[in-house]
Amino acid sequence: MASVLPGAPASVPSGGGAGLPALRGHNAALVLGLLRSAGPAGVSRLELAALTGLTPQAVSKITARLRADGLAAEAGRRASTGGKPRTVLCLVPEARYAIGLHLDRDELTAVLTDLAGRTVAERTAPLDFGAGAPAVLDTVAGQLAALPAEARSPRVLGVGAACPGPLDHTAGVLRRVTGFPAWDGFPLRDALAGRLGLPVVLDKDTNAAALGLAQREPDGRGSFGYLHLGTGLGAGLVLGGALYRGARTGAGEFGHQVLQLDGPPCGCGKRGCVEALCLDRAARGEPAEAARILGTAAANLVELLDIDRVLLGGRTVLARPGTYVRGVAEALAEQARVRGDGRTSAVPVALAEGGARAVADGAAHLVLAPLFGAPGAPFGAVTATGVR
Repeated sequence: MASVLPGAPASVPSGGGAGLPALRGHNAALVLGLLRSAGPAGVSRLELAALTGLTPQAVSKITARLRADGLAAEAGRRASTGGKPRTVLCLVPEARYAIGLHLDRDELTAVLTDLAGRTVAERTAPLDFGAGAPAVLDTVAGQLAALPAEARSPRVLGVGAACPGPLDHTAGVLRRVTGFPAWDGFPLRDALAGRLGLPVVLDKDTNAAALGLAQREPDGRGSFGYLHLGTGLGAGLVLGGALYRGARTGAGEFGHQVLQLDGPPCGCGKRGCVEALCLDRAARGEPAEAARILGTAAANLVELLDIDRVLLGGRTVLARPGTYVRGVAEALAEQARVRGDGRTSAVPVALAEGGARAVADGAAHLVLAPLFGAPGAPFGAVTATGVR
């Protein structure tokens, strides 16, 4: 893969092939987001002006830059009720790509995603997160080298990396990852960027998945909790359409709420955490009991944040999806019944879209989301040099 230019920070683009000089701020991101939403049918410049509130002249300048950079193209003409037919524009999905990584405790998933959010290629390999940084970086580099040639082209904007928390998203540094305290303080974002020669965004696995799922929201303003039960348990929170990370980027450590004061020890150092309880029951072959415990914790979350929906994912859930959806739904139905005010209905529960790839797909959106002005995007802005 191409290396960054000398002197450029490893965690930001160098301004070379991956840069997007056409994207100069909020207005261009709005236009690009509408082009993506329109799909292959496209949207006219007049429609873009009406939807954004920009002047037709401003839209014309923005779309001209997008076309010059290969991000937009003409998609034919649309009949007009008066005057000449309108030219419609569409996004060119293959103009740029993003790579998404899910670094789980025992498995790596890598995806190559286009601008439309479609997964072009996928790789999965065993990963020993406890083996230390050199071994993990070797595995990541090897799997990315096995992706199609597009993954090594200048059209790759960057890499989104998602792994278990806690971590400092802003600094790109891991904290005491549950079960792997030796990673505490390791600058994983910069280490990956230096090894891969690409800009890297680092976030928790649950945040990445939640950000990817938020892109599917029809109105962009919903609130939901994504609960990921796999090798651990965490939550990704989308509130009012925006990913919520918290003031210190530590929100979503859902698995470490204590449900049983004298319960089994948890890898975080406490006892009776919902993560320890759920995983213990799952390991014993008692998924219904694990689902009941998860539902109790989910009801706490709903009570606290008044979210619209609960989405479930992670390999433990996916091994028995019906059991977990049913168990959590029953707990939320009981919560609504106990409230008993005649106005409260149970919060709906569903499996998250994307299945086993939800985190990796969401990790790619850590890179893509800022281009489209998505709320809760990693840095919420697009600059003349691309993702920052």
